[in-house]
Amino acid sequence: MSKIKIIRISTVSISLNILLKGQLKFLSQFFNVVGISSQGLDLETVTQREGINTVAVNMERGISPMQDMVSLFKLYIQFKKQKPLIVHSITPKAGLLSMLAGKMAGVPIRMHTFTGLVFPTAKGLKQKILIKTDQLLCWAATNIYPEGNGVKNDLINHNITSKPLNVLANGNVNGINTDFYSIESTDTCRVAQLKKELMISEEDFVFIFVGRLVGDKGINEVVDAFSQLDKSANSKPCKLLLVGSLESDIDPLQQKTIKEIETNPNIINVGFQQDVRPYFAISNCLAFPSYREGFPNVVMQAGAMGLPSIVSNINGCNEIIVEGENGIIIPVKNSDSITQAMNKLMHDKDYYYKLKKNARVMIESRYEQQVVWNAVLREYKSLIAELKEV
Repeated sequence: MSKIKIIRISTVSISLNILLKGQLKFLSQFFNVVGISSQGLDLETVTQREGINTVAVNMERGISPMQDMVSLFKLYIQFKKQKPLIVHSITPKAGLLSMLAGKMAGVPIRMHTFTGLVFPTAKGLKQKILIKTDQLLCWAATNIYPEGNGVKNDLINHNITSKPLNVLANGNVNGINTDFYSIESTDTCRVAQLKKELMISEEDFVFIFVGRLVGDKGINEVVDAFSQLDKSANSKPCKLLLVGSLESDIDPLQQKTIKEIETNPNIINVGFQQDVRPYFAISNCLAFPSYREGFPNVVMQAGAMGLPSIVSNINGCNEIIVEGENGIIIPVKNSDSITQAMNKLMHDKDYYYKLKKNARVMIESRYEQQVVWNAVLREYKSLIAELKEV
């Protein structure tokens, strides 16, 4: 008996590759899984690693009416050809186009997971357009899944849909592999070598940021906060480690921030790194004052590596981090609050070690990858069973 076909779809292939790593291979034990996304090396990686068939359908991330119509038609053709029982999308543009194409093609179960929302931080006409497109997406979908409760509340508060909103497991689209993200799995020789290369001493308290170096990730604020901390008379030896690519063409950093990164000897910028575990291993605390997130993987990764976090009070971050338990939650766009939090963790050893002790345990209990995968599998089976009853 042939397996039921399920199509998983994202706008760009890096999302299938990174956000759903391992999940597609797991699901292929039970279903005939097909991945659809824009063409790229990441799509080839998904094909090989996950052991599934993939199809390239190019989609623009931004507003592009003509290209969107072409993509919509190509998705419609694919769905008519493939005849899936379920189409399940992540990322905004893929969600909109695949839900519409799926409805047109008569796909019975059309699922979309909101991994993050842009409209809450948008203004004016742009916000109105984004709200209307998300409302259209939800109209075309049969089932809606916010990645976390913060996303769920935004969808409700902005009247995006009246359909039921179901957060799977404890949130997050893929969970985290806590065997991979652990101190035990990290090469100790590499860690020692890295500390030597970056001239980090045993006395240094290291704050780490992992992610794109752009404005809306809070880089301007974290650099400003650290520079104030670094200049204070009672400050202990400390470093700020920046791990991520500088994207000057998208949401560029302030010039004073760039200058501080380039000239401050205690700020270490190592660029994008394929394996971030050794960098977590030489650090003491994650500083992640982002303006908006869906459900940030980096906060879970840091926690699994035993690091407490300083995060902004936004969706996802304020679900992973519990104030005073595994980290500190600070207001958005507030350098002074970041400085105060950094000072607290550096100087109050009992408080720091309490947070550190809880960090990994709280990730393991709520976001272990297999828990999330099993929740997705149960949801698919439940929806299929309901369909058969009709």
